This record gives sequence, structure tokens and C-alpha cells, in this order.
Amino acid sequence: MMTTRQTNADADSPSAELLREALIQQLRKRGFIHGDRVADAFAVVERHVFVPEGTPLEATYNADDSVATKTDEHGMIISSISAPFIQARMIEQSELGPGMSVLEIGSGGCNAALLAEVVGPEGRVVSVDIDPEVTDRARALLEAAGYGDRVTVVLADAEHGVPASGLFDRIIVTVGAWDLPPAWLGQLAKDGVIVVPLRMNGITRSIAFRRVGDHLVSTSAEVCGFVAMQGDGEHSERVFRLPGAQGCHVNLRFDTGVPENPSLLDGVLATERAAVWSGVTIEHGVSFADLHLWFACFLPGFCKLAVDEGTELAEERGKWFPFGVVRGDSFAYLAIRPALESAGVEFGARAYGAHGQEAATAMVERIQAWDRRARSGPAPTFVFWPSGSDLTQVPEGATVLDKTHGLVTISWPATS
Repeated sequence: MMTTRQTNADADSPSAELLREALIQQLRKRGFIHGDRVADAFAVVERHVFVPEGTPLEATYNADDSVATKTDEHGMIISSISAPFIQARMIEQSELGPGMSVLEIGSGGCNAALLAEVVGPEGRVVSVDIDPEVTDRARALLEAAGYGDRVTVVLADAEHGVPASGLFDRIIVTVGAWDLPPAWLGQLAKDGVIVVPLRMNGITRSIAFRRVGDHLVSTSAEVCGFVAMQGDGEHSERVFRLPGAQGCHVNLRFDTGVPENPSLLDGVLATERAAVWSGVTIEHGVSFADLHLWFACFLPGFCKLAVDEGTELAEERGKWFPFGVVRGDSFAYLAIRPALESAGVEFGARAYGAHGQEAATAMVERIQAWDRRARSGPAPTFVFWPSGSDLTQVPEGATVLDKTHGLVTISWPATS
């Protein structure tokens, strides 16, 4: 395939081809690619054609690296090309195959080209985005890469669907979504699959859903992070800025469950810290992403943290993670200390405020419950219940998260 656009290496250079081959091997080894059809798509699509000029090939073909393509006036990324690992995983989650029709929500060009390769010449790919700069860029790059007649790029707010496009066998959402609007489900074939990076109390998972009666049940889920959706489907977090010394702040970000009286936290960073340790340890290099989701499900007052340079927390990076809890006039955050003869760490919580000990204890109790009940058990099941569903079917004990267009429930299998 001939291309007209280059980065710091020629489009047909051996280095790009070798990097693609190495990427596929790595994605297979890590379990993100299982089928040959997805591997073949990654072998054919020249990712470097779709990234901004000057992006190093090594970054372009790194399995874990997304590439920003547009930022706002504050330097925040508002459009990007997703990392190869999550592109591959979401295509695998969708069970996309030859001859299918697929709607991509969130354009960039590269992922649409991968989808076109997987569905083949008999398939149909429609890619939609709300930003005309993004759609113009995607359309031009797809044309340059040889996919101009294989992908239809549409400018629209996907919250309201894609007009005159009919039903799709698969819908793959490549922006962070807080909800599943009726228009998406209305354009999904009866036996179709929708894969969506769904934000649930601040924690995102790429979830593949299939219809079961009047609701949708997950078939797989993957840890991920995506640029948030814009337009009518946008759901902004509430952020409380806690002032510290020298004009620096600790920011508490709430997806839901905003404190009723956040002014109680005024001056909290000037208080003496408390610490509570859980006795729960983990070896270095082992994922504990389900602990974050466990907090989101079972820790009232859960929030995420972002800190300015110059704060006490900024100076202690590497000793904590950005997950917290607010209790009245105090807040706690997930902390670690060395354990397992330096081969791992122990989880705990540090806290600020007059009742910091209680806040830290609340977090530690959730850590200990996760360790007992969910750490080594099966993955949770996610269900989306559109408005009007029969909610008498909601499983007993499931976490229930209210959305605009329905409910999300998260069920953790019981462990012995």
C-alpha cells in the first residue's frame, strides 16, 4: 500500500515494518490479540501515517502509548490515537468479523483502518465524531492511506445516533462514555455487540455488552483510559480544590456522590496526617486495578486525586495512588509502604483532617474486604439497564449506579 505521508522514517522503511511485527508479537504474548484476522490488520495498517508529523516510530508502535492529535487551550488532550493494546483488545472484545457492519464512535483514522481490514471488502465501517477538525483530519489520512472508499467518516454528535445509517452488527466507542444513550442501542442489531469505555464512579472499563432480554450484560471487560466524550453526552466531574502552602492545591475529583458541605474541608491540608495500615500486601508488578473498582462500588465518598507540584503529596510520589475518600471534614487516600522483604508493598491509607483516622480506617476496611472477597475471585459482571427495563431482575447485592438513560449494576461473584 502506497502512502503520501511520512514521519521521521520512510513509510516503506524496514524499521517501521519491523516495529509492526514486534508490536504484533508483543500484543499476542500479552493476550490482547488472539485471532489471526486482528493480527493481519495490525500488520497491514501503517500506524505512523495517522500520527502527527515528527512522532518517533518507537512511540508510534509502542503497545502502551497513545498519541495526542489535538489539545485544548489549556493543553488538555481532547483527541488522540488510542494505544495499540486497547485498539486490539476492543476489536477482539467486539468479536468483529468479515462482512460485518461496524460503527466507530470517536474518529482518528487509524482504528477505522484496522476495522476496515477486519471486516474486509464486504463489510461496512462508519466513523463518527463531533469535531470537524477531527473528522477532516481522519478523512484526509484515511484517503492518503488507501481507505477513503472503505470508511465513511461522519460529522455528528453521536449522542443522537448517525442519521440514515441503519443498524450495525457492532458498535465500538473510542471515547470515554458516562452513559449509553438510546440512540446507540437503537442502531445496534438485535444480536449485536457494543464495546464501550464506560465510566463508573470515576473508574473506566472497556466493556463488551450483549443484549439479554431488555438489558445488556457484559461478556468481557478491560482496564483502560480514554479522552472524555464531548457534546450532549458529556458528563463533567466536580472538582474541589484544597489550598495548601504557596498557592498549591490538592484536587479532589468526584464523578458522583459529591460531599454535601465541601467547605468543611477548608484548611484540611494544614492538619497533622494520620495513617492506618491494612496488613494486605502485593508483589511488585502485579495489577490491583480491581481494587480501584471495588472502592468505586463500596466506598461512600470515593474520589480521585490530582495534586499540584509543591504540595506535600507531590513530594511523595511513588508512595500513594490517586484514589481517596471524603468523610465530613477529613479525607484519606490510598498509600503504600515497603513489604515482603522489599519485593512488594503493603496497602494502607493516610489522611488529613480532624477525623482523618476514621476516614483512613474506612478505606482500609474496604481494602481488607477486597482482599477477602474479590481479590482472587472471578471478574465482576456489568449490566446496563436502559430506562424502562424490568428492575425486579437486578441481582441482589449488586452495586447500582444511576445514569441518565438507565442504571449500571456491578455484581461481584461470591467467594468462599
